[in-house]
This record gives sequence, structure tokens and C-alpha cells, in this order.
Amino acid sequence: MKQDIAQIKALLDDRVARYNQPNFIPNDPVSIPHRFTKKQDIEISGFFAAILAWGQRKTIINNCLKLMDLMDNAPHEFILQHEEQDLPRFLGFKHRTFNDTDLLYLIHWFRWYYQQHESLETAFTGERNEIKSQKARLEHFHDLVFSLDEAPHRTRKHISTPARKSACKRLNMYLRWMVRPADGGVDFGIWHTMQPADLVCPCDVHVERVARRLGLITRKGMDWQTAEELTDHLRTFDPKDPVKYDYALFGLGVEEKF
Repeated sequence: MKQDIAQIKALLDDRVARYNQPNFIPNDPVSIPHRFTKKQDIEISGFFAAILAWGQRKTIINNCLKLMDLMDNAPHEFILQHEEQDLPRFLGFKHRTFNDTDLLYLIHWFRWYYQQHESLETAFTGERNEIKSQKARLEHFHDLVFSLDEAPHRTRKHISTPARKSACKRLNMYLRWMVRPADGGVDFGIWHTMQPADLVCPCDVHVERVARRLGLITRKGMDWQTAEELTDHLRTFDPKDPVKYDYALFGLGVEEKF
């Protein structure tokens, strides 16, 4: 690594403490699921907040708020109880290339899923927690989402998978929200089959830039293997909770222009 490992760990530990705080929430998409207390509402609103998390954070948050309003600010109840005449309200919804076709299919899929399951966690881990690696879990989730006959091909680009060599930044961020303990008040820790040690670091452009400067990434390009490389290095700092350092890398990149 380009810098002494102990110095890097000290820097990152300091920034985790600085940014893993409630004051991180208001200007971040994680503010959307923090509007809810019901587990399934957190899961659904968090999923959409993560999937739409590209572009300006203010625009992401505003569009997510609009979406939650369209779901009567009770996403789980709406998913299970809506009727056909409730769906035209979503026509015209758009966030960058995500549009009403994608949204209406995901509402349809969520209804199918929650009619059979209590929590979205098993969509990743399998019914009996038989899927053990994060790579396999993300691939399984993608395939399950698109297992219905009605699945539009265009929507696949919005649900990443390691099978396409994607770093799966948004889904890894979502899993961080659901799995990491609520130690700093930002993440939720409502899923318990997956463990924080299993998580893979979300790699946006800010995280990648800082990680490369610190020597935590050496591979060219940003793909699934690069995300795993970064996470492996972070495990040397904390093997039980490597992805807490996402806060440090993101904060150094966005807030401090490191």
C-alpha cells in the first residue's frame, strides 16, 4: 500500500466516528427509509432509495419522497392492498433512465413476493439461508426479481448483478443499510441472517478515488472483483465489520475532497 497500514487504519477509524452519525442522514438517500418504523416499509422504501441513488443527492431524495407519497407513505400496505385503479398515478414517474415501466413492474414483483414472505432478506439468502456468498446472493436476488413472465427486459439494467461483472454499488449500499448494526444511528440492522462480515463495500466514484489513493485498490477498472479487493483490504482493519469504512471513504471523498 502507498501509506503505512496503521496510519490508514487510524485515518479511516477517525472518519468512521465522524461520519457514522445521525447528522449524516438528512442529506443522504438513507433519509428515506428513516421516515418509517415498520420493517417492511424500511425494506421497500430503502430498496427504492438505493436503486434510484444516482445523480444529485437532492434530486434523488426529492424523487424518492414523491414516490413514497404516491404509495400513500405506507409502501408495504400499498404494495399488498392496492387495486388496479391505483396504478395510473405512477404513470410519468421518472428518475434519470428509471421510468414508470420499471416502477410498475417492481410494484408488481414486490406484491408477488410479500404475499409469500415476511421479509425481503430471504430474496437474497434463500428460504433456508442456503446461499452463503454475497456474490451468489446478489445473483440470486437479480434472478428472482426477473423470474416473473411479465419482467421487462429494460428493467434489468436497474438491478445489478455480479454475473454481469457489476460492482453492484447500489445494492451493496442497500445491504449495508439493512444488515449493519444501528451503532451510529444511520444503518438499521434489521436483517440478521446476513452478517456485517459478509458485506461488500459499495464503490461509487468517491469511494473508488479515495481507496485508490490510499492503495486499497490496485485493479484497473471498477467491477465486482475490484469491490471484493477493496473489501478484502478493509477486512484487515476490521474483519467483523469491514463495510463501516464506507463512511470514511465516502466522507473523505465527498466532504473533504481528499
